[in-house]
Amino acid sequence: MEDFFLRAIIGGLGFALAAGPVGCFVVWRRMAYLGEAIAHAILLGIALGFLLEIEPMITVFVICFFFAYMLARIEQDQRISINVLLGSISHFALALGLLALAFMEHIRVDLISFLFGDILAIDSFELATIYTVAVIVCILVKWQWRNLLSITVNQDLAAVEGVPVEKTRLLLIMVLAMVIAIGMTIVGILLVIAMVIIPAAAARCLTRTPGQMVVVTTMIGCLAVVSGLYGSLIWDTPAGPSIIAVAGVIFFLANLIPFREK
Repeated sequence: MEDFFLRAIIGGLGFALAAGPVGCFVVWRRMAYLGEAIAHAILLGIALGFLLEIEPMITVFVICFFFAYMLARIEQDQRISINVLLGSISHFALALGLLALAFMEHIRVDLISFLFGDILAIDSFELATIYTVAVIVCILVKWQWRNLLSITVNQDLAAVEGVPVEKTRLLLIMVLAMVIAIGMTIVGILLVIAMVIIPAAAARCLTRTPGQMVVVTTMIGCLAVVSGLYGSLIWDTPAGPSIIAVAGVIFFLANLIPFREK
């Protein structure tokens, strides 16, 4: 097996491990639009990295954290529909990133690799970053598991029980931002949120408890990564979209299985 393909599999599995538990909460709390808004801001972080001549991954994390914090605050504004607000900010951030890169005429940028990922080009630094983030995400979710479940079931009841609702919610959004940032290199800006929510949506059809759903979500994500990469190798298709396509097939098959109790 070639080194680049082995790195791609290892990196993809690391991303699946991080996206599994976070994806469950994204599905439970219906945060897909929020994740998409953060993902679209990645291109602005890449442009900032080129402008400052530093590692783009660093500026991507900074921009993702900034947008996640701002969205968490703006989301509380009830004057505008949350879907309209997130949709507007999402595409505004993407447009800013595209414009910023367009003005940097001295830099040649492969937009396709940023938009749809280039998992086969993962290097050692990105691999280390992916697994560092995966470990941090798993630790944070395990540490705040009870509080995260409480605010997911009923925020008002959680507040009465003494759960710091706003802090826990902000932590979840920040963790989501971390997962999205590392997912850029795996499946790209436009597909990263799909890799977060599709395995979780499939697992929801096959499980009965939150713990089971996290485990099955992670397994589906890993299966999608390995199958998608081998499929792209056999049929010479783009790796990122191939991974998402496998996850989508698993999702549709899972919905055909009458597993959960009514």
